[in-house]
Amino acid sequence: MFVYNFKINGSKTFKLIFIIMLIVLLCVLATVTFKIFVGASNSASSCLPSKNVNKIASKNYTNILKAVHDNIDDYAGTKINFTGYVYRVLDLKENQFILARDMLISSDFQSVIVGFLCECDTAKDFENDSWVEVTGQIYKGDYHGDMPIVKVTAINKTNKPNNEYVYPPDESYIPTFGVL
Repeated sequence: MFVYNFKINGSKTFKLIFIIMLIVLLCVLATVTFKIFVGASNSASSCLPSKNVNKIASKNYTNILKAVHDNIDDYAGTKINFTGYVYRVLDLKENQFILARDMLISSDFQSVIVGFLCECDTAKDFENDSWVEVTGQIYKGDYHGDMPIVKVTAINKTNKPNNEYVYPPDESYIPTFGVL
């Protein structure tokens, strides 16, 4: 039978454990910081991936709408394509309309109108409530303050989609710049 007797210096052991814990903590902190900055730019690109013409679907419509309104300067020059209906308010210019969708805000189908302000030379050719597909480029304009405006490059009449409603921004919305 062998008996081992170790004598441990408590002060040195505490210092060693403290240093190891500090190194582990710094490694974790560095990893998390790296993932936050790299992950934010990667996750942002999942909404609209590039500077090409980006198709906006019903499921991500309000996430993109909110991101663009929150960070107009970051999206200036981005080309988008989406479907909605022509909606006008009294103080719009003759060449302007809102490409709108109805956003459901309650379970009993109460909705509000949301959309992008669009400018188009042929805007007067499209009646209110007519469904159109628009391709255009976002720029920073002025309508009661800074507003993203879509300069329409192509507009075509289309049928009302099966799901004409959109939903409020969901939990996947990340308020960062560079989403498009």
